[in-house]
Amino acid sequence: MQTIAWNGVYPAVTTKFKTDGTLDLPAFAHNLEAQITAGVHGIIIGGSLGEASTLTNDDRKALLQTGLEVSADRVPVLLNIAERRTADALALARLAEEGGAAGLMLLPPMQYKASEEETLVYFQTVAEQTQLPIMLYNNPVDYKIAVTIPMLEALQAYPNIQAIKASSRDVTNVTRFRNAFGDRYKILCGVDTLALECLAAGADGWVAGLVNAFPRETVVIYELVKAGRIEEALPIYRWFMPLLELDIHPKLVQYIKLAEVATGVGTEPVRPPRLPLSGAERDRILAIIQKGVSSRPDLSKFASL
Repeated sequence: MQTIAWNGVYPAVTTKFKTDGTLDLPAFAHNLEAQITAGVHGIIIGGSLGEASTLTNDDRKALLQTGLEVSADRVPVLLNIAERRTADALALARLAEEGGAAGLMLLPPMQYKASEEETLVYFQTVAEQTQLPIMLYNNPVDYKIAVTIPMLEALQAYPNIQAIKASSRDVTNVTRFRNAFGDRYKILCGVDTLALECLAAGADGWVAGLVNAFPRETVVIYELVKAGRIEEALPIYRWFMPLLELDIHPKLVQYIKLAEVATGVGTEPVRPPRLPLSGAERDRILAIIQKGVSSRPDLSKFASL
């Protein structure tokens, strides 16, 4: 059975497009290299922030191949599964396994609000049909289906279900999951604005969004908190918070891509039906980003982290 450490910062990377809507793989590779150079611990391709709903399996295959080439075994590269049909989820798991992915991030069924039993069977079916390590994505706020403790009790029988991305907006779930399961499941915070709190409560990692534009700041916060140096992490986290709040908006993709442009590690085009920002909204978001960029903390004293 393969395994992943599931510790550290895992960027849910954005997908880079040209203005005609086709993949921009050189720009994608440029951002991935910036993430890995900054010290992230893994890469997640094709998540919600990666515009999963607009990607074809050919797109995912090309993105995975590029991710593996850039990583060159420096960090694990995971593929996200967010599908409506179980058959499509299984096909994507096979694509990931055959394409060399190190693991999967698996959401509950999309669009249809599956019952707890249906969601459990869906997870079990995928786990039975792949050898890849799996991180379940618990985000009842956005996807309306909760991954519950009784479900996780049943899923303990599947050794490749190894981690939980906790995005319920409830920090206490870190403690609830730890109390219920000890170290059976790794726990990764999935909400940027709660990351320090979740890590301090015992989360093992951070599936991050603004890391796409600010990779080094994200890694330094993680490393400081896990080293017990919270007082040193807090000023960086407080500086970061107005930017982190861009991650909890329906237009997080456009917002974060605009931030990537400002820091020189990304491009702005999105794939329709998303549209680029314009007018007063664009001006407002740019002002937040520019204020953050102009006041970036000096991280030179943390070079050894």
